[in-house]
Parts: sequence; structure tokens; C-alpha cells
Amino acid sequence: MKYLNVKKALAAWQNLQPLSKKDKERISRRFTVDFNYNSNHIEGNTLTYGQTEILLLFGKVIGEADVRDVQEMTASNVGLRMMAEEAMVSGMPLTQNFIRTLHRTLLRENYTVYRSMPGGVQTSYIIHAGQYKTRPNSVITRYGDRFEYASPEETPGLMGDLVDWYNAAEKEGKLSPVELAALFHYRYIRIHPFEDGNGRIARLMVNFILTRHNYPMIVVRSRKKGEYLEALYKTDIEVGSAPNDGAHADIKDIRPFLKYFNDLVATEVYNDVLFVSERNDNVWWYDGERIAFRTPNYTKILNAMRTQPTLTLADMKEETGISMTAIQKLLDQLVSKKYVERGEKDGSWRVFVTQ
Repeated sequence: MKYLNVKKALAAWQNLQPLSKKDKERISRRFTVDFNYNSNHIEGNTLTYGQTEILLLFGKVIGEADVRDVQEMTASNVGLRMMAEEAMVSGMPLTQNFIRTLHRTLLRENYTVYRSMPGGVQTSYIIHAGQYKTRPNSVITRYGDRFEYASPEETPGLMGDLVDWYNAAEKEGKLSPVELAALFHYRYIRIHPFEDGNGRIARLMVNFILTRHNYPMIVVRSRKKGEYLEALYKTDIEVGSAPNDGAHADIKDIRPFLKYFNDLVATEVYNDVLFVSERNDNVWWYDGERIAFRTPNYTKILNAMRTQPTLTLADMKEETGISMTAIQKLLDQLVSKKYVERGEKDGSWRVFVTQ
């Protein structure tokens, strides 16, 4: 199978190598926030993009935030660093123990989930950190049907098969890194080995595989969750509903997800190329989106905020030479898009777009 878009994107990326120290730091900072925000937001984490950035880069919590969401986001970043470090160890085979350790890092500890059943009956079960599931799990698809994953009894054996297949396939070299990552993701999701955190682990493992092959890491964007789930759903139809079939799917069986994943990798890598190479004062980035402002006045205000966060509107007028009326209109746009916000306590401006 040929992946011309990915090849072109990677060729453009390679032409930029080696990156300067500053560009490496810019890419790392951007990816850290984007990946953790999106991977957790897909699963229901309520922290905003801005809250995520302040938490991960500065260790602070701003505004109202659920304690569990804050802990989850912090643990996610620890897991990301652990994954990246492990991926850089050359020649080290993938193990089930590493996947379970990564899961324990994300969940931190066991916890109990309480559910209300019909008739007012309360039930509960324990989510085990770093252990395979002890109860069946399933999902109600976006079309209303129930989809069953591998049983607790099947899971250890299927995970053993998955890891053994991956190590052998990587050594054999017939599949490209994109194919390896896509097929691993799909097989893993069809097993759903844990009671919680399966999606987050799958997205970490995709980047584990890409990193091992010197590909840039990628982000599955929360705003495009529908495309992600639709690709999985279409692939499930082609593969069949039996968990064993999904857990042993071949590359030719997962065409819808492979196409989605190929496009995703190409898009993310091209955006990395643009982020590093484009030199335009009026171009900024926010959660993977390129923002080209139509007037340089936006950039004047954003730069003023970054250098002097406590500026008042009058200060901004003095600093930028823009009228108060125009400044207010521009600020309204920046705030409504969540590109900036003003702290309630100290009144300082926080800028969440980057160049």
C-alpha cells in the first residue's frame, strides 16, 4: 500500500532537520498541551485548553476545575513522558508489562464506580489500575447498537498475541510505521483490555510506535472525534463483531481506519512543517489550527499581552497605537475564540495562541 501524502509530509519534515533548540522547544510545548488536552477531552475531561496549558506548563490551576480532571491531566502528561522515554530505547521489545505500567500511571490508583440501575437499585464495581479487566465491557455505538469487546477470560491471551505480533511485525519490516500504528490501535481497541482508559492508552501507543521509527508524534483532535469513531465503526463492520476477529485483524481488513489514520498522520506532520517553517507575523496556532489574522492589529495586541500581561485597554492603546474602540472589538473576538482570557483575580492577560 502506498501513502504518498505521508511520504511527502515526511520528506518536508526531514528537509527541516536538524531543528534548532528553539524550534524543538516550540514543537514540544505545543504537542504537550495539544495531545494531553485532546486525548483526555475525548474521554470527557472538562479542563479547557487554556487550563490545560497553564496546568502542564506552569503547574497552576486557573478558574474552577474538577479535582479529578486536574489529577487525570497531570497523570496523562507523566504517561506521555514515560511513553516517549521508553520509545527512544532502541532494540527494546514491547511488553505487556509496559502497557500495564502505562495504564497504572494514567489511572494512579483503583477506584470505585457507582451506577443506578432500573428500579432504584445501586450497583458498584472497581476500576483496577494497571490490571486487565475483571468484568465484561461493551459500548453503545453512535447508531444505538451494543458492541462487545473481548471477555476478561480472553484478554490476557489476546494481549499476548498482540504484543508478540507487534514485535515480530516490526522486526520483519513489511508494514510501514503508519500501518503498524494503525493496526496496533485497531487490534488493541477491539480487545479493550482495561475497565477504563483504553482510548488514552491506544493513542499513547500509536505515538510510541511512530516515535520508535522517527516519525513526529500526532494528535487525535477532540473536535474531530466523530471522524475517529466513524472510521472505527466502518472498520468494525468490515472485520465483523467477534472480538477474536478484531483482535487478529490483518492490514487489508482495516481499510477505513487505515485511510483515516493515514490522512491524520499526513495532516499532523504537514502542520508541524508549517508551524516550524512559516515566517508570518500574522499567523498563529491554537489546538492544531492555523490562524491567519486579516489585520496585523491582532498580532500587536497579542504581543503586547505576552510582554506585559497586566496591560489595561488604555495601556494597549498607548502600546499599539490602535483606537480604544478597535481594541475592544479585537479583544471581544480573541476572548470569544478562547485565544486569550483575563484572570479574574489579578486582571492579567493569558495568551493561548502561539507562533
